[in-house]
Amino acid sequence: MTARHYILVLFIMFVFGSSYPINKLALNTSLPPMLAGSLRMFILFICLLPFCKFKIPDRRYFLPLIGFSLSMGFGVIFFLNLSLGKATFVAPIIIGAQLAIPFAILASSIFLGEKVNTKQWLLILISFFGIFMIGYDPNLKGEIYAIFLCSVSAFFYGISSVLSRYIKEVDVKFTNMVMGFTGFITILLFSVFSEGNTINHLMNINTNTWLLLLHNGISVSVIAHTSMFYLYKFYSVNKVMPFYSLFPIFGLILTFLIFEEIPSLLSAIGGTIVIISVYQLQKIK
Repeated sequence: MTARHYILVLFIMFVFGSSYPINKLALNTSLPPMLAGSLRMFILFICLLPFCKFKIPDRRYFLPLIGFSLSMGFGVIFFLNLSLGKATFVAPIIIGAQLAIPFAILASSIFLGEKVNTKQWLLILISFFGIFMIGYDPNLKGEIYAIFLCSVSAFFYGISSVLSRYIKEVDVKFTNMVMGFTGFITILLFSVFSEGNTINHLMNINTNTWLLLLHNGISVSVIAHTSMFYLYKFYSVNKVMPFYSLFPIFGLILTFLIFEEIPSLLSAIGGTIVIISVYQLQKIK
């Protein structure tokens, strides 16, 4: 990579890592997690709308596009926000989100018939073992449900990664716009019927909370993801993917600076196991 692209990929990973503590800050303002997720998807939809050409894709892309939109726009954001809403500590959620890579590999094996070799199976098992270590941390007994919700979010991210392979010929801006609209509507419906008082919650959102939501909606979902696709024009996925292991490190640093979270020894060991195993998984071609 050129020096400029190294700086860009580091910036992208920093933005990705900031998503979790910034999202938690927004939820700490008493903003319901489902409504927050719906607004994030709405911001993504509005930002991409002016840049999309409204052309109905070929019929063979309909089902994969719907599946991708529901798994990414609803499944990932819905369960991630629920997990952050339930969590007292942000660090275990950041680590748990790394399971998206093992889940993506498993989903590729099931749905695409891609072969998973012995080394990959071993690293997948090691990554799950790291999560179990965090789950058995006595200091995190109250976080088990939040970690479970985060794992469900990671599962949907893995599924969406596979489904995106079926729609790679469709314009990226269009697929993400559809995904944003789908996530906005579906999560909003759950928010209206489950969280209630939607209008009151919207009226009570202050300027600082809107800025936090705009960060995740624009900086993370639009700028960072678009920049990643820009890098894919110059480098293979295998060249770029290992850098994904940096975003939890940035996220953990920001979590420490914002919330002063210091992980216990057991959580630190489990988190290190997960990050290293996922990094090695991403390096395998």
